[in-house]
Amino acid sequence: MKLFVGLGNPGSKYAQNRHNIGFMALDQIASDHGFAPFKGKFQGALTEGRLGREKVLLLKPETFMNLSGQSVGEAMRFYKLSPEDVVVFHDELDLKPGKLKYKMGGGHAGHNGLRSIHQHIGETYGRVRMGVGHPGRKDLVSHYVLHDFHKMDQDWLDDMLRGISDGAAHLADGDTAKFSNAVAMRLNPPRPSTGKANPNTKDKPGKTGDKPQASPAAPPQPAEDTRNPLQKLMDKFS
Repeated sequence: MKLFVGLGNPGSKYAQNRHNIGFMALDQIASDHGFAPFKGKFQGALTEGRLGREKVLLLKPETFMNLSGQSVGEAMRFYKLSPEDVVVFHDELDLKPGKLKYKMGGGHAGHNGLRSIHQHIGETYGRVRMGVGHPGRKDLVSHYVLHDFHKMDQDWLDDMLRGISDGAAHLADGDTAKFSNAVAMRLNPPRPSTGKANPNTKDKPGKTGDKPQASPAAPPQPAEDTRNPLQKLMDKFS
């Protein structure tokens, strides 16, 4: 069993904030993979279902960001899970918008939600770091993450969330490379091959796709006259 945790703040006021991108990721997974509705449990909203061959719990702590660890620790102890069974989805200031990286263990880099989780379960859990960019100055960070995504962010945000959902079963199975590839395929899809000839080669001789030009037909040759002189004379006076 795996425990996927999305970080954010509860309430409609915060629903579209950059800080709530973790909630958005879990909502996308739940919707796409037929999970039951979220219900209140462990100081959060919980649902469960299957991703591939793994049973997975989806948890959105509702303790506000800086107390997220309380909810995570309670759920983990109830289901007798280890930190290695936990994956946390969160906003990442150190990655550009539309960039995503998976990481196992390490520090919290000042993220209040991760700081709280560190305090309750340690640091040996997985993280899906979802890039939202940095405002440029440390004193602007709080306002920045508690502000809604801009309209121009919606395309990459939608692609990232769908990519996370596409690869969720791989993540649950522990194949982080396939998970990351699924996200990349949404964010940077391969350019399709049209199979059409290059228009710059049209009507130029020697290029692929040119049709050979037909040679003009030769004029018909007259039939050879095989009559003898007497027949020619007789035919003349006929």
